[in-house]
Amino acid sequence: MTTGDAGSAAAGGMFENRLRKNARHFRKWARARGLTAFRVYDRDIPEYPFAVDLYGEHVHLVEYPRRKALKGGLEEQRAEVLAAVSTVLEVPEARIHVKTHLPQPWGRSQYGRVGQGTERLVVEEQGLKFWVNLGDYLDTGLFMDHRVTRARVRDEARGKSFLNLFCYTGAFTVYAAAGGASRTLSVDLSNTYLDWAEENLALNGLSHSRHTLLRGDALAWVLAQAEAPEETFDLVVCDPPSFSTSKKMQGTFNVQRDHVKMLRALGSLLSPGGVLYFSTNFLGFELKDTAVRDYASVDELTPGSIPEDFQREHIHRCWRLVAPR
Repeated sequence: MTTGDAGSAAAGGMFENRLRKNARHFRKWARARGLTAFRVYDRDIPEYPFAVDLYGEHVHLVEYPRRKALKGGLEEQRAEVLAAVSTVLEVPEARIHVKTHLPQPWGRSQYGRVGQGTERLVVEEQGLKFWVNLGDYLDTGLFMDHRVTRARVRDEARGKSFLNLFCYTGAFTVYAAAGGASRTLSVDLSNTYLDWAEENLALNGLSHSRHTLLRGDALAWVLAQAEAPEETFDLVVCDPPSFSTSKKMQGTFNVQRDHVKMLRALGSLLSPGGVLYFSTNFLGFELKDTAVRDYASVDELTPGSIPEDFQREHIHRCWRLVAPR
């Protein structure tokens, strides 16, 4: 065995050992919290840049190759990791969904299709249920890193009106509705995501006329409403994409460029003392003072908003903003 082969074998053993240790801890941790979807490995070892997520009896395995590795070929390591994941987690390879996260040029709105086919199943999270799709795209329909903030929303929602902007598949809406929100409005540009949100509400027995789903460009809608608000909200969640473009939109959305006008406009849609949770996954994001100067208080919740099963500190940033009374 050459020195290189020995080093590779040692690293492979480190990966398998870390995965086994993590799985033992997080399976117990997840059971105590009512989770059937959670992360068991989060690029812990630099030589093995993978994220390993359990979704019930399935595994979602995403590779984050470094640029140097992209040139050299990755098949051997992928096969090694796949075999270790199957063995340690006791999941057959047929139920392991392997994807690769490739760096995208700034200005690309979404990652394209990276999987084959559709694999839909229901997972449980803190007493609620959600549809996920492990095929097709990198995103499965449930952003697990926002689990802590979703629980906060449920705790604060009773009797309050709730607005969910860029609502995706409506997980925050389900939490607000389950927490006793008096009414909810969820806005997204995608009919696919709105249909998914409707299915998630129905899955939890929360379908009701007081929970409204609206197809629209969230930023354009907020700016229009701010000029003459039709209604205000006690509780708002705004978790926009880093960048988005669509033929259905007015121009493009860039969270760093547009957050100032968006957050200032949202202040007009909050009831006195209303609460806004704002988050972003854009690395390097800088919250401008001009965006939040009209709020009574601004508190950053990260890193406390990141669940224990997500080991990377920079997966998102999250703030709690309160409107003046």
